[in-house]
Amino acid sequence: MKALVYHGPGQKTLADMPKPVLQEATDAVVRILKTTICGTDLHILKGDVPTVKEGRILGHEGIGVIDTLGTSVTRFRVGDRVLISCITACGMCDLCRRGMCSHCAHGGWILGNTIDGTQAEFVRIPLADTSLHRLPAGADEEAMVMLSDILPTGYECGVLNGCVKPGDTVAIIGAGPIGLAALLTAQFYAPADIIMIDHDDHRLDVAKKLGATKLINNSDGKALTRTMAMTYGKGVDVAIEAVGLPDTFELCQVIIAVGGHIANVGVHGKSVPLHLETLWSQNITITTRLVDAVTTPLLLKTVMSGRLQPKQLITHRFPLSEVLSAYDTFGNAARERALKIILTNE
Repeated sequence: MKALVYHGPGQKTLADMPKPVLQEATDAVVRILKTTICGTDLHILKGDVPTVKEGRILGHEGIGVIDTLGTSVTRFRVGDRVLISCITACGMCDLCRRGMCSHCAHGGWILGNTIDGTQAEFVRIPLADTSLHRLPAGADEEAMVMLSDILPTGYECGVLNGCVKPGDTVAIIGAGPIGLAALLTAQFYAPADIIMIDHDDHRLDVAKKLGATKLINNSDGKALTRTMAMTYGKGVDVAIEAVGLPDTFELCQVIIAVGGHIANVGVHGKSVPLHLETLWSQNITITTRLVDAVTTPLLLKTVMSGRLQPKQLITHRFPLSEVLSAYDTFGNAARERALKIILTNE
């Protein structure tokens, strides 16, 4: 089968790889219909995720059709269309029962990390009963891909961890796919203002169309001054960091209001200063989280009802055979005006 294979920092190929086979009775092998590229995949290619070893097939998002099933899988049948969760969960260990499936004793974030992932024609899914979701009849396949990772990530790590409430002023730093997913789901809670901060005017224009009430282009480094002017010198109630750079997390620390919440979503590959010398007395809450994907059923219902429309985040489509061109497009997002890319297994 064809697959996108990681060969160390900055190196990847489209290669012929063996079709995966069942290894445990709880496994499923899924034929991929559609998948995508995540910002985390770019972090892997930069060498920011040392758990990913050379020879690994990347990707942790997608939808597909069940090809083969282990004898212990009871919730699915061969031929079922399924949504693949980016988090593999047993549902029974202590951390799963506490809602932290990303740290499952038998799974967690393993697809495209410690086992082969979804940017391929087929993928093996361990613990299939609790790591797949059946697609409802009539579900839009492209919209469903957005439920594998970016929507639960933006919602859980940004909106829920940030404790967004009605009337809050929310700043989202980073108008990429994850930041826009946080923007879409923050609106569930009727914040008074959502300030979107980025360097890219096109992405800020998209954010405006999706519900942002104020925009800041921080190319000149004046986001602090502008945010304070917009909030009458008080700062924001919630700051959601959706980039993963030291500068963007530092910006969160200087724009947060007394009693506010800083919710980190970005993948950080470098040390970030924490300014406790100014934050210690300000009643600030700082949260971190790896997506647990426990809200996927909720988000699936809101998409099917039309309340949430994640297909708006898709800008480009490629066949899997052109995955290297897709990576070039996604890696040059500003030049290509790229957000989410759909890869179709023809």
